[in-house]
Amino acid sequence: MKKYLLIGASAFVLGAGSMAYVSQQATAAAQPRAKTYRMLGLFGDVLNTVENQYVAEVDDTKLIQSAIDGMLTSLDPHSGYLDPESFDDMRDQTRGEYGGLGIEVTSEDGIVKVISPMDGTPAAKAGIKPGDYITAVNGESVLGLSVTEAVKQMRGKAGETVTLTIAREKSDPFDVKLVREIIKPKNVTAKLDGDYGVIRIGSFNEKTTDETEAAFADLKAKNPKLKGIVLDLRNNPGGLLDQAVGVSDLFLENGEIVSQRGRDPRDVERYNARPGDITSGMPMVVLINSGSASASEIVAGALQDRKRAEVVGLTSFGKGSVQTVIPLRGGIDGALKLTTARYFTPSGRSIQKTGITPDLEVASSRDEAQAIANRAYQFSEASFKNALNADEGKARRGAHEPAEAPPEAFDEKKDFQVARAEDVLKFGSVALTPKLPKPTARLAEIVAKAKVAEAKAPATAQK
Repeated sequence: MKKYLLIGASAFVLGAGSMAYVSQQATAAAQPRAKTYRMLGLFGDVLNTVENQYVAEVDDTKLIQSAIDGMLTSLDPHSGYLDPESFDDMRDQTRGEYGGLGIEVTSEDGIVKVISPMDGTPAAKAGIKPGDYITAVNGESVLGLSVTEAVKQMRGKAGETVTLTIAREKSDPFDVKLVREIIKPKNVTAKLDGDYGVIRIGSFNEKTTDETEAAFADLKAKNPKLKGIVLDLRNNPGGLLDQAVGVSDLFLENGEIVSQRGRDPRDVERYNARPGDITSGMPMVVLINSGSASASEIVAGALQDRKRAEVVGLTSFGKGSVQTVIPLRGGIDGALKLTTARYFTPSGRSIQKTGITPDLEVASSRDEAQAIANRAYQFSEASFKNALNADEGKARRGAHEPAEAPPEAFDEKKDFQVARAEDVLKFGSVALTPKLPKPTARLAEIVAKAKVAEAKAPATAQK
């Protein structure tokens, strides 16, 4: 049985026709196949050479599994091979309980990268951030390892200490000690803030829709005069497609939530909302940032396009692709995690690499706002060299005027992005919300002036 992970899945059926072809056409069709057979023969020759001549004995199974994984990861950052053990771990994770550190990771050029730590886990408590590189586990380098291999080193018995070596932008490498736990992330939490409720969704597993509905019911019971909801999807790395659809459906009366389209233009699958908004049309704001990926972008895009909620925060991660988890021999030989489609928001937007753009751009700190102006390194789907291109050919927004940021007098103990989201609820819309002065860009201005000067300077030939 296929398991749909991250965004969801499409099934493709390849059939053989019964038409007869002329000899010339048959010969032309046979040529690519002959090349494939020759390359498979080359693979067998290489495997045989390694078995016989490598400096130490090798494990054929591991070699072949690594070759399969290498083939898939060369396609895009999210395709890969899951060996039987990793496949079991994935199924445990989507059920919402597993052992580990609570980090969503990927790989780029053989380097393990953090997409996002999960709420309430050892990784989140230790301060691991999206975009961090994990270079070693317990003093052993993980450079060059696949994500599957690196994750195996990080997982183990609960209660054991694990030391991760972290490389972070503008920082020297440092070690972080974490204690493994049975991960039971608090997937959905809720709190009252006066007349407004804040529902925080950390990821999308099999329980998310039910937990979100229960969280709203709890808020409403505590304050029957609730005036609005902030749906916090910041640093949410995604999860299951059906749960993204389910959460969106809770707040929509009808209409399309998301569609997914595969290689064949005719292969389109649409997901629609059923009648019934659990809030009865209560005003909503969705909070996102660059760590909001995958399923969380489906929810933000659906509510934004359907004019059900306005979006506050920073441009999301930009993972607009669909992965199908395809068990091999019923899972005995593991599974393939293969990118099979792109997803599109109700208005037809593909956000692959580009992300969801907020209606009101708000940074969590002045430093974060400055980084946007400087186009300092910002981890996103577009950071991957082999990322799937946006179907529409769009590019992610580059350096631009700094976003709103906390004023000097703002209480640092409070969450500025949540405060601005509640301002939007209070005033009724982003358009009616008084805008705050944006911080002045420093380095960005210097770079811009240098480019202008360079453009005006007379061209000189190099000797």
